Amino acid sequence: MKTHSLAISAWAEEDRPREKMLLKGRHALSDAELLAILLGSGSMGESAVGLAQRILSTVDNNLHELGKRSITELQRFKGIGEAKAITIAASLELGRRRQLSDLRERPRVSTSRDAYLAISTMLNDLHHEEFWLLFLNKANEIFSREQLSIGGSAGTVADVKIAFKMAIDAKASAIIAVHNHPSGNLKPSEADTQLTKKMREAGKILDIPLLDHLIISERGYFSFADEGIL
Repeated sequence: MKTHSLAISAWAEEDRPREKMLLKGRHALSDAELLAILLGSGSMGESAVGLAQRILSTVDNNLHELGKRSITELQRFKGIGEAKAITIAASLELGRRRQLSDLRERPRVSTSRDAYLAISTMLNDLHHEEFWLLFLNKANEIFSREQLSIGGSAGTVADVKIAFKMAIDAKASAIIAVHNHPSGNLKPSEADTQLTKKMREAGKILDIPLLDHLIISERGYFSFADEGIL
């Protein structure tokens, strides 16, 4: 019976993460094995896979939660120095950005959940607020996601004039506004509601309708359209 306290070099070749990926493909690896490849090595008496399992166990094996850990927090694990912490953080950020960049299929928006799925990966694990715009064509397909502003943990400023200038420049037929609440609270503030009304009115004048405004947190999302506020 194999144990992850053994050095990886002592395992059967097909059980070593790198060799396993070559033999069986990346989809055959567990999260811990993929993380072990990034780590490269473990610490005294612990393999890279064992170290990876220990790290993942602290976030209930939830990669979304791991993505929230700062470089300093990652270095608190025995066996994780600055270089390994940076490698983990950079890899998780690449995964997050991949979700943003892949718009070749132009997801079609029929419900608020469609819009949520198109942007949530970018906002769920942030410790500060960001405001984004989803630009849609006449077929209600998202062809671009653009960041409007970045703020602190308590809020961010969204300029309606800049938002619609961006929409006009992009030749958008409609827009969906999205921002996150790092606190996890999905209840819209009075400022959120007033901003939504301003964007709705501006959209009517410019013939670029605001289809929805989503507030996103790790708990899910709030849709102004679903709640009949738009």
